[in-house]
Amino acid sequence: MEEGTKTKKTVFVGGIGDDVDETVIYEHFATFGDVIEVQLPSAATNLHQQNEAKHRGFAFVTYSSTSDAQDAIDNMDLNELRGRVIKVNLARPMKTPMQLGGNRAVWESEEWLKQHVKPLDQSGGVQGRNAAKQNAGGELAPAEDGNEVMEE
Repeated sequence: MEEGTKTKKTVFVGGIGDDVDETVIYEHFATFGDVIEVQLPSAATNLHQQNEAKHRGFAFVTYSSTSDAQDAIDNMDLNELRGRVIKVNLARPMKTPMQLGGNRAVWESEEWLKQHVKPLDQSGGVQGRNAAKQNAGGELAPAEDGNEVMEE
């Protein structure tokens, strides 16, 4: 199944209470079609506490068909589930790491650095130029300001 197709079959259920678990979600949403999967993301940031932690207040329900997902949206959006009004709509795909970066500079990405940056001795920087001049036969001598200069 393609990722885009799965997204159209998966609904986001937001605003659920702490007393709601996967079974409750399944029972309420199975009336609209064949439910393949119910995900209730954990609020735990520590993997050791994941069993004890509560969920994050939302769930994802994946149906076998897009029409079932649309029926669930049409019937459950802004309805009440265990005393709380829930929001139900099509789930959006997760952002890629590059999209999550937002306004970060491109060179802060490891992928960009690996592709575009050369080691200093190959980059043409000061040290690289000095190394190239030494290999060309010129000799470096200290200048008055402390930097090395080439004597010809």
